[in-house]
Amino acid sequence: MVRFRQNVAALMVRPDGTLLICERLNVPGAWQFPQGGVDAGETLEEALFREVREEIGLLPTDYEVVSQRSGYRYLYPEEVRAKKLQKHGNHGQEQTYFLCHLKNPGAKINVDQKPREFRGYRWIEPLEFDLDWLPAFKRDVYREVMRDFFEVEV
Repeated sequence: MVRFRQNVAALMVRPDGTLLICERLNVPGAWQFPQGGVDAGETLEEALFREVREEIGLLPTDYEVVSQRSGYRYLYPEEVRAKKLQKHGNHGQEQTYFLCHLKNPGAKINVDQKPREFRGYRWIEPLEFDLDWLPAFKRDVYREVMRDFFEVEV
């Protein structure tokens, strides 16, 4: 039986419509949204608030959740599946994406967290997102997310 790890991801949007993307610390040129696994006993919203705070330093008072969608799934590639099965007991991830509007204009993104996951960040127009920034196994999910939340084809 294929098992999926529950995961949450934040689509953080500023009032001007730009979208936050973060560059992976250990993979230069790999850009993604803040995201992470749901811990035992956490709700999806609690996991979102924790992951956003841990990865980019924003507090729940800095943004509001506007909508969410679930059911985005991907399998880990064969070359890492055994490692992930051993670590988490799952073959892939099932993600819930949260559309978040930044409501505190003074809120500062801080990727210098412990442990650090990102080397940097930037704000882009949703149409600027490039699927080549992602490993191949995640591209279909990101394509769907960009279509579902922003009505853009990437």
